[in-house]
Amino acid sequence: MASLLLPAPDADRVDRRRRFCLATSNGSAPGRAPCGVGVAWRVVAVVAAVAIVVAYAGLSGVWVSTNAGWYLSLPRPSWQPPDPVFGLAWVYNFTILGIVGVVLALRMLPQPLIAYLVVFAMSVTAAILWAWLFYVAHHLVAAALCLSVCALLTVAMVVLAWREEWWCGALLLPYQAWLIVAASLSWGYVVLTRS
Repeated sequence: MASLLLPAPDADRVDRRRRFCLATSNGSAPGRAPCGVGVAWRVVAVVAAVAIVVAYAGLSGVWVSTNAGWYLSLPRPSWQPPDPVFGLAWVYNFTILGIVGVVLALRMLPQPLIAYLVVFAMSVTAAILWAWLFYVAHHLVAAALCLSVCALLTVAMVVLAWREEWWCGALLLPYQAWLIVAASLSWGYVVLTRS
């Protein structure tokens, strides 16, 4: 039944995994994850993925709650969703980023996993910078640029995740859509505050 619901693994991915396993495997050595990748390495990757999400939630949350009066005084773009939508969206986003990060840390080959984690960290850095530039420094153009960079980097995250597990990439699509909306809102604030 599962084979009817889920697509067959990508043959190229399976072949790369098999070659990697043959090149790195030393039999059934204790303390080794499947394919010869050490358990310690996987634990470090899981911790890194979770740490990125925690840093994202923590730092952006601190700055977003700064100077609420200034933010509320800004003219809002007409397409801005109601405030409760933001709370629901971020609960989903942070949860999914954590789940996908852990799944990929446990399943991906080292090279694409490192690429995913680096792009993820760069994307989160851009998002955190946006929060500081927008809410603390009030540099709206620089903030909008950072959020646009974040949205672009997230495209690479979706592609890397999709190549490993299509459903991981699919789970990231709402986050990608949210970032596109958020970047457009950020640019909307730029336009509205200049007029």
